[in-house]
Amino acid sequence: MKIIVLAGGLSTERDVSLASAAGICRTLLDKGHDAFLLDVFLGLENAPENLEDVFTLPGHGLEIAKNISEEEPDLEAVKASRPDQSDCFLGPNVIELCRLADITFLGLHGGEGENGKLQATFDLLGIRYTGPDSLGCAVAMDKGFTKQVFLQAGIDTPAGVCLHKNTSDRSLSSLGLSLPVVVKPCSGGSSIGVYIVNTEEEYEDALEKSFFYEDEVVIETFIKGREFACGIIDGEALPPIEIIPKTGFFDYANKYQDGATEEVCPANIPKDVEAHMMELTVKAYHALKLNVYSRADFLLDDAGNLYCLEMNTLPGMTAASLLPKEAKVAGIEYGDLCELIIRKSMEARYSK
Repeated sequence: MKIIVLAGGLSTERDVSLASAAGICRTLLDKGHDAFLLDVFLGLENAPENLEDVFTLPGHGLEIAKNISEEEPDLEAVKASRPDQSDCFLGPNVIELCRLADITFLGLHGGEGENGKLQATFDLLGIRYTGPDSLGCAVAMDKGFTKQVFLQAGIDTPAGVCLHKNTSDRSLSSLGLSLPVVVKPCSGGSSIGVYIVNTEEEYEDALEKSFFYEDEVVIETFIKGREFACGIIDGEALPPIEIIPKTGFFDYANKYQDGATEEVCPANIPKDVEAHMMELTVKAYHALKLNVYSRADFLLDDAGNLYCLEMNTLPGMTAASLLPKEAKVAGIEYGDLCELIIRKSMEARYSK
C-alpha cells in the first residue's frame, strides 16, 4: 500500500507525534509498504514534479523525525520555519499527497490532529485515514464533556468541573470542591499543564499556568492511587498496563525520559479488577462514540475503586508506548499492530 504517515503539527505534543509516526513509518516500510513520513504543518515544499514519486524517495521523509525533548516544543519557532509563512494548518502538498495514498496513518497527538477537525476535513475531501471518526475524537478531546458522558454512562470518574478563564469567582468552595485537587487544560495531552495542588496558593498558580494553554480548564478531586492504561482495538480491550513513575506522577517528563517510569504488563492486579478495568474501557469507548482503537487511563485507589480519567483517541505509537506494549502481551507485534489499525480503519469506514 501507499501510505502517508502524518505527524508533527502545532500541538504541544508535536515531538511525541514525530517520534510515534517515525516508528510507524519504519515498521510499515519493513512490512513492504511504500510509506512516507510527512509533517502536517510544514508539508513538503520541494516535492517531486510527479508527486507519486514521493512514495519511493530514498529517505521516506524520516529525516524530520527527532527524539522527544524533555522540554515542550517551541511552536512559534516551528511556525517561523515554514517557508511559505502561511497560517494554514495543512502544509504544502499535504492534501495532494494524502489523496494519492491508499490511506493516511494519523501519527498525530493533541490539538487539531486529535480533536476531530482534521478527521472531518479528510471526510469531506475523501481522504482515507486511520483511527476514530471525527465525532468520537471531538467528544473525547474535551475532558469536561467526557466527564459528563462518563457519569451518564455509569463510569466512575473523579468529581470535577470546568472553569472558564473569564469566570470571576474561581474559589474551590464555589465549585463545590476542596483541596487537594488536580488542575488541567480541558483539551490538553501528555499531561502538559497538569498540576496536583495542595494549597490555595498552589491552586491559583496552577490556574494561571493551565490557562496559558487554553481558556478552559478542568478542576477535579485528587485521587491518590495506582495509575493504569487499557488499550482497545475494534471494541476488544487489551491487557491493562500499570504505570509506576519513579517520582511524582505520570507527567510529561516521566512519560518521555528514559528510565523515569516502570511499566508493567500484564498489570499486577487481581483478575476481577483487571476484568472490571477492561469492561469499563469497552463501556467508555462506546459511550464516547469511538471506533477502530484508543486507550483509556485509570486510577485505582487503596479501597479498590476504579476511576476512568479519559480516553486517548490517538495514543502514543512508538514501539515502547503503552498501547503497543499491551498489544504485544496480547500476542500482537508492533508491525502487525500498525497493519491491524489500518485494516480496522478500512473496515470501519471504507469497505461498505
